[in-house]
Amino acid sequence: MIRRVLPLLAALFLALTGNGQAQAAGYRYWSFWDYDAGHWTYATRGPATARPSDGAVQGFRFSVSEDSGDSAKPRGAVSFPAICARTPAQEGKKRVALVLDFGTAADAPSGETPPARRTVCARVSADGTTADALAAVAKPLRYDTNALLCAIAGYPEKGCGEQVSAGRKPTVAAKNGQGGGGPSVGLFAGAGAVALLGAAAVWQARRRRNAS
Repeated sequence: MIRRVLPLLAALFLALTGNGQAQAAGYRYWSFWDYDAGHWTYATRGPATARPSDGAVQGFRFSVSEDSGDSAKPRGAVSFPAICARTPAQEGKKRVALVLDFGTAADAPSGETPPARRTVCARVSADGTTADALAAVAKPLRYDTNALLCAIAGYPEKGCGEQVSAGRKPTVAAKNGQGGGGPSVGLFAGAGAVALLGAAAVWQARRRRNAS
């Protein structure tokens, strides 16, 4: 009885403590963002169909992430007046401030170094898309056969949305700097559950021996 239960107990312990969790898979790609009221929000449309208004601020960030929920936002200060201060308005045209964040060395493809973050002001036709704005100020651009944006200003030189082993993601506490380094509540709960099941298995085994 005990021999049959022990593997189950070990599996339960790993599941409860997270030690048996497989590594999460991420993707290396350019994410697209809208800036409004002092905050970045993940864009709901792609750059080829988004048509920003005059005075809009949009951003792109290169990083490794699992999905839009954990994608890294563009970094640094943002201000349309500052970015477009040297680009005067023109009749029949609109200005779009772009923040291009090429990410960190940790997220860069092997052998490549991310350029420094830059801000640029694109002046395009009144009905221009974000893709038009990028093409005006951040060439060369690279797209794949499915129109996925692969490179801005030539970065990265190769690859497009490839899957990358991202490792286990940190807990919420660790992200907030509350990680303390000690055992988590989940660990104690898991150990407690395993101890209870182990005691139950021993009791059952003794009961069967006494009954026989």
